[in-house]
Formats: sequence, structure tokens, C-alpha cells
Amino acid sequence: MALVEVHTNRHATLGVFSSVQTLQCPPVELPPDLALNTRLKMDGLELLGKLPGGSVAATFFDPQFRGVYDKMKYGNEKTSRNHVRVELPQMSESTIMRFAKEISRVLIPSGHLFLWMDKFHLCSDFRRWIDGTALNVVDMVTWDKEAVGLGYRTRHRSEFCVILQKEPKRAKGVWTTRDIPDVWRERIPRKTHPHNKPIELQAELLEAVTGVDGLVLDPAAGSFSVLEACQRRGRNFLGCDIQG
Repeated sequence: MALVEVHTNRHATLGVFSSVQTLQCPPVELPPDLALNTRLKMDGLELLGKLPGGSVAATFFDPQFRGVYDKMKYGNEKTSRNHVRVELPQMSESTIMRFAKEISRVLIPSGHLFLWMDKFHLCSDFRRWIDGTALNVVDMVTWDKEAVGLGYRTRHRSEFCVILQKEPKRAKGVWTTRDIPDVWRERIPRKTHPHNKPIELQAELLEAVTGVDGLVLDPAAGSFSVLEACQRRGRNFLGCDIQG
């Protein structure tokens, strides 16, 4: 499987930003137990360990953590309407850092990681998660859910998608769209999973950095919203969740 050069506009001028994608991915041979475009039940670190280095163009990562609950200790963790999320298997900070290192390894040079987080981790020093990797923060999208949630002081209405790029940092020939706003409004249907994410936003992001039939990775897939985003844009999905 390879990402070939994609010309969305053959007469475009190659400036800092352009609609021409020249980023290349090498062919990837996957082991038989890693089926594309399906919901795999597997530990994400196990999946990552099966992939060769420098083989994936884009990764989404939505780590399961409860920093707000554990560190701010509101006292209503098991009685609030977020109790389902609290009861999911949690990732320690050291586990998140292991994921970050493996994602950095499997991304191609100039490949992207789309990292979901809440405002607690955004305002704390989440950058220690990427210590020792080749990942750099290059942008961020705020997801306005158009629905007010819980909150001890202000009420939660947003989540954040931090955009990281593996070295070398560049946009030319890599990021092909310029119309994605940094505040994205998308209301999702009533939750069937506590980690639901906006499918259309993720579809726009993956389309910006991958070519047709490009391989998109999600090693902690949760609701598998990235799978649906790939189906909407004709990209190949590889992902798993520990609960299937």
C-alpha cells in the first residue's frame, strides 16, 4: 500500500501551502491479524508494535484518562452522568507517553498526529507526553460541541484536537486544504460511547494530510469514529480498541 503523489490541482503553484500533495508513504505489508477497515479488539500498544517504522501518514489518538476527576477530585466521579467514562480502563501518564513514542516511530517523516484532550490537560504541561519523540505541536482545533456539559466552575462545551507533526515540520506538499477553521462546530448524535468524536472534523483533517487510499491509524479507537471518517473520504483505516 502506498500513498502516491496526489494532484488536486495540476496548475497550482507550490507555495508554503498548496493543494498539491507530494508526501510519499512506502508500501506497507501488514500481518494477517491486522485487517484494514474493521473494528479490531486489541491493545493499541500491541498493534503499534506490529507496524514498521515510518509507515503511517496520519494517526488519531484519543487517550483514555481522567485527569480532571483524579487530580481535581470533585467527589462526584461515580455519581455524575460521566460515570460511564470514569469506569473505562484508564491510561496512566506513562502509558500515554509510550503510545506517543510508538506513534512517533510509525509515522512517516512530516506525518501528523491528531491528539484529543480536554482543557485540564491542555492547560497543564501535556508536552511532557511527547518528550523524547520527533513530534512537534504545529496547530490546534477547538471542537465546539454545541451542547453544554458538566463543570465545577465554567461548564464544559469544548474539546481540543492538538495537531502535531513529526520532524521535519513542513506544510508545503503535505497539508492540502486551507478552509478548516480553528473553531469547529459539530453536534454529534446522542452518545452511544463516552468517547464519541466529531466525524466530519476528523474526515476533513485526514483528507488534508493523506492521499486517496491513504492509511490512517487509530490505536485507541473507542467509538471508531475515525473508521467512519475514513469511509466518508475513501481512506484505509487501521485501528483497534481494547474493548473492541
